[in-house]
Amino acid sequence: MADDQTVNNSNEDVTATPHSIPCDGENEFYAYEPSRLLESYSKLRTRMKAAQEKTKQQNNDEENNSSKSSLFPKLMKSSAANTTTTGISFQHHENSQSKKLVVAAIQLTASFSSNHDIEGFWARAKASVVAAAQTGATVILLPELFLGPYFCQSQEASLYGLADDAQDNFVVREFQIIAKQLGVVLPISFYERKNNAHYNSISMIDADGSILGIYRKSHIPDGTGYQEKFYFSPGDTGFHVWDTMFGKVGVAICWDQWFPEAARSMALMGADVLLYPTAIGTEPQDPTIDSSSHWQRVMQGHSAANMIPIVASNRYGTEILLELVGEKERDEQAYKEKQRIRFYGKSFVTDETGAIVKEAQDGADILVVPVDAKKNRETRAAWGLFRDRRPDLYGILQTKDGSQLPPAAYFR
Repeated sequence: MADDQTVNNSNEDVTATPHSIPCDGENEFYAYEPSRLLESYSKLRTRMKAAQEKTKQQNNDEENNSSKSSLFPKLMKSSAANTTTTGISFQHHENSQSKKLVVAAIQLTASFSSNHDIEGFWARAKASVVAAAQTGATVILLPELFLGPYFCQSQEASLYGLADDAQDNFVVREFQIIAKQLGVVLPISFYERKNNAHYNSISMIDADGSILGIYRKSHIPDGTGYQEKFYFSPGDTGFHVWDTMFGKVGVAICWDQWFPEAARSMALMGADVLLYPTAIGTEPQDPTIDSSSHWQRVMQGHSAANMIPIVASNRYGTEILLELVGEKERDEQAYKEKQRIRFYGKSFVTDETGAIVKEAQDGADILVVPVDAKKNRETRAAWGLFRDRRPDLYGILQTKDGSQLPPAAYFR
């Protein structure tokens, strides 16, 4: 389903303001300078946290005589969340009653946002989740680090300020409300700070708004334009499969998708579907490299080898990193382009054989696909792929260089 809310920038004169770097005829682009990006994020965080705390206090005042208990912190019913940001009006969906596993891959573009600004990312992410739920999706996947441009293009120490503690993250808290209102499962990507460590993380939110747990990205890339080792520590959670209201869902993040061990681990834990939020595009050092088909095929292989459907959500469009070269920070003439990445899009969903059943068009898009988990489990068992595994022979996978371990080491 195409997102008809995408802003058409075709009438914009990209040379009219210096921060609109000429984009070789492309309309899907966004430019940012790190310090101004952080400023925009800080304003949004301050406003949202204030609104959430105000609503929490109001709810506490209204319900101070209630003795209702829960395994999870009480969710806020935030009218401010529905009106002060995107104006979204929620209608409760009975998705949690149907128990049908219907996955959605959301592909986002930055073209609707003003340069340096983060508000547009926030508004579009929320609106897209609502749109996906309205088409019947029950497990909805947004792209990796969707709240803003992919900030790992360069090493900027100030951007550690984009990270929040998982327990106090306004993005996660807001999507808990949305998940409960819509009755959908939401794996939410966010930049996590835990004391002195920083992680690229997912908060798994069930359809009742409760948090099932956190997954921290295990494999951290480091290359031109994708300098994640500067921002993230390797995850320490291990792989997880969560028993949601609609089925068992495994989630890994972007670079994890290139490692068959991650997919096999989640398959062994009983996943009905594997989700991969992603940010992948061109290589700044050589823009002619197009790895998009390779990227799709590697996940199709995981899907086929494990006989599990896979959902991959990517961003689309050109994101341009700016640097300040003049004296006046607010003078747009003071910025010049430092680097750019054209993100591929090409989000997709496979069936249990690895075949792509839906692929996103260029721009913003939403793919919705039902999954028959019961039938897939029966087919998987009949093929005998997991019955015939020989884990006693796979000890070599515990090594970095393929050296043989002594036999006793295989059984530690």
